Order: sequence, then C-alpha cells, then structure tokens
Amino acid sequence: MILLCGVDEAGRGPLCGPVVAAAVILDPARPIEGLADSKKLSDKRRDKLALEIREKALAWAIAEASVEEIDRLNILHASMLAMQRAVAGLARRPDKVVVDGNRCPQLDVPCEAIVKGDALVQEISAASILAKTARDAQLVELDRLYPQYGLAGHKGYPTAAHLKALRAHGACEIYRRSFAPVHDIIANPPLWTDEDL
Repeated sequence: MILLCGVDEAGRGPLCGPVVAAAVILDPARPIEGLADSKKLSDKRRDKLALEIREKALAWAIAEASVEEIDRLNILHASMLAMQRAVAGLARRPDKVVVDGNRCPQLDVPCEAIVKGDALVQEISAASILAKTARDAQLVELDRLYPQYGLAGHKGYPTAAHLKALRAHGACEIYRRSFAPVHDIIANPPLWTDEDL
C-alpha cells in the first residue's frame, strides 16, 4: 500500500495571525464520508469532520509559520515552510505527498501539486479541513485577547468591518506588517477616528 499524504494550508489571505498547514495520511480501511474542500463546508460540518479525521487517519499533523516568518520570508515561502513542518511532524513517513495548488514545498519524498486538489483528492480535502479548523480556532482565541478587531467573525480577512477596526485601533503585534493594508495603516495612521468626532 502506498502511503499518500495530502497537504493544504489555511490563512494565506488574512491580515493577521499565522499561516497554518496540515498533512494527512488517510486509512483506506476507515473511510470518511463527506470530505470536500473546507471552504465549501459549514463550520459545524468542518468541526465534525476534523474530529473524525483526527480519529481515523493513519497519521496527521498540523504546523504553522508565524507572523514574523510571514513578514520575513513572504506569505508564499512561509506557507511552504508550514507545509514542510506539517509533513515532518507526521508519525509515519509517506511514500508520496500531494499538495493543493501549483507549487510544492521542498520535501525529501516525491511531491505533486494539484490545482483545486482540495476538491479532487480526499487526502488534500482532509488536510484542508484540519488546517482551516485549527486556524479558525486560533482566531477565535485571538478575538478574546483583541476583541476590538472582530476576529472571530472575519477570521482576519480584509473585510470592510475589519479594515475599519484596524484604522480605528491600529495594528498590534498579531498583524502582518508586510501586507499592504496593514503597512499603509502603520505608515499613515489616521489623525482622528469616528469616535473622536
């Protein structure tokens, strides 16, 4: 049996928090119904599947690259680093790795990039679900520490409400300073906010 490992990341687009990657080797003897691209699933369905993946997979690992690493390396290279760390964290060594997207991280096992792989390959779907649920949980936790930004709602993505909160409160240490909206607000802080008026 070839041990196939699926890899995916979550959190490339948000303005804050780490980028999170997951690696999953599924067990053919214990199939999981309903695996799909994590973005197509409801929060409740994702959470339920994440528990099942952790219970039934032959091996799984979650890893991340920090905000500091994202700013130092850029988001693409930080995503690749998080993927490398996830594969390295597996309890079993895969024979082959398949990654969602068009680029592979540098690994010591054969690797193939598959565009829209999170919708096409069950192992990548499973990795996508683990990465997304792990990162969402982190953002909910960050929301408790920094309630002024509304992170639990938008998960760090640059929504109008998030950008407004960022302009009003400035960027704290969880923000990616290399991302244009954050960089622009740091470089040109508002002279006053709506609350001052």
